[in-house]
Amino acid sequence: MFSSKHVKPKELVKDVMKRLEKNGASETTLHESEIIEICYRSREQLMCDESVLDLQVPITVVGDVHGQFQDLMGVFELNGHPSKKKYLFLGDYVDRGQYSIATIVLLLCYKLLYPKNVYLLRGNHETRLINRVYGFYDECTKQYSTKLWMLFQTVFDCLPLCARISERIFCMHGGISPEIKRWETLKKLRRPTEIPDFGVLCDLVWADPSKNVYGFSENPRGVSCIFGENAVYEFCQNMKIDMVVRAHQVVQDGYEFFANRRLITIFSAPFYCGRFNNAAAMMSVDDDMRCQFYIRRPKDHAWSKKIPKSSMRALNEFSDLTIAETVSVKYFIKDLAEENVRKGKNNPS
Repeated sequence: MFSSKHVKPKELVKDVMKRLEKNGASETTLHESEIIEICYRSREQLMCDESVLDLQVPITVVGDVHGQFQDLMGVFELNGHPSKKKYLFLGDYVDRGQYSIATIVLLLCYKLLYPKNVYLLRGNHETRLINRVYGFYDECTKQYSTKLWMLFQTVFDCLPLCARISERIFCMHGGISPEIKRWETLKKLRRPTEIPDFGVLCDLVWADPSKNVYGFSENPRGVSCIFGENAVYEFCQNMKIDMVVRAHQVVQDGYEFFANRRLITIFSAPFYCGRFNNAAAMMSVDDDMRCQFYIRRPKDHAWSKKIPKSSMRALNEFSDLTIAETVSVKYFIKDLAEENVRKGKNNPS
């Protein structure tokens, strides 16, 4: 039986990472003792980050992954390994997909080995009530134990809730909250914590934009709120930012604009649940604050084919990475300044 007692923690993490990268999720055996060690180390590492991450460009933003291990590997194959590129993940690493354990374990390995290049936010599926129902609990208990599932929840409780990129782009999994008027509100958030049924923490992982509402209203999901375009404009003005980036919803092209491009939804799990013929997207922000959206589309119904066991071999099932659209954040800064002038207000600092 495998034992990690005599293996140095960093060497153990490297070994797990290399096995997953080389063999893929379906052909890699992870011992429970290895996962436990990674979870304990990850809690410590995650708590070294602030609840509101202050990140700098260049950086690549990735949306929902949902246990689609092969597609996660595709991100790194096409955009660069975390040892060389900086990534911000917006949450929802588990549930729905077939390989939730391998997906979250690999991301935690990257966080441990490259803590300044990999940042993980919390999604609504990184909560007990949700991943108890939508697949992660069953995967943990069938392959390992209920105790391991419970240990993962303590790791999720340590995940940061939001991030700010170069003081101009605000990122979270879900959406904005009527209770957030200034940065001090967010900086008061404490971890580890469970997600409550209402309030700022709940909204950050659950809220959705809607064209059919002015301000904030009840969410049809039955939790948190929905918010309109005017709420996004007001939020950007109050927080002195130019763009909100979130995930949480399937969008056909992998990314979608809202509120005159002030809010962007990014979804990075293609062919979601095997039912949606959606593309995957990621957003790269360069040193000049230009945002480029990279998408991967299926070719000729390739999504309907059985994906090979090797995640690397699966890449030939997809179209090449393409630059779908380039948007400069400087445009938003200029636009916001002009808008404030029209309203007779001071330009944002």
